[in-house]
Amino acid sequence: MNKSKSKQLLNFDDFKAKLLKDPEVKKEYDRLQPEYAMIGAVIEARVKMGFTQKILAERTGTKQSVISRLESGRANPSVAFLKKLAIAMDTHLEIQFV
Repeated sequence: MNKSKSKQLLNFDDFKAKLLKDPEVKKEYDRLQPEYAMIGAVIEARVKMGFTQKILAERTGTKQSVISRLESGRANPSVAFLKKLAIAMDTHLEIQFV
């Protein structure tokens, strides 16, 4: 006996838009935005360079697990560490207040 699914699945953008209608969720989302923007920028730069986490760690003088924690949001890097990452990826660090 097959049961058909009566619920339609939401794509991620629709799901996110629905969640962000809740003021508490929106407040927390906005609070975390700088961290996720930094994480996204690090991952994007690393991938653009063709580096694995291990290669980036070696070029930065740290361990792969440190890069993994950073990219998963479980680390709060210092500006000095972010500068080391920028140098290792042959780019520069830019911080803005908008």
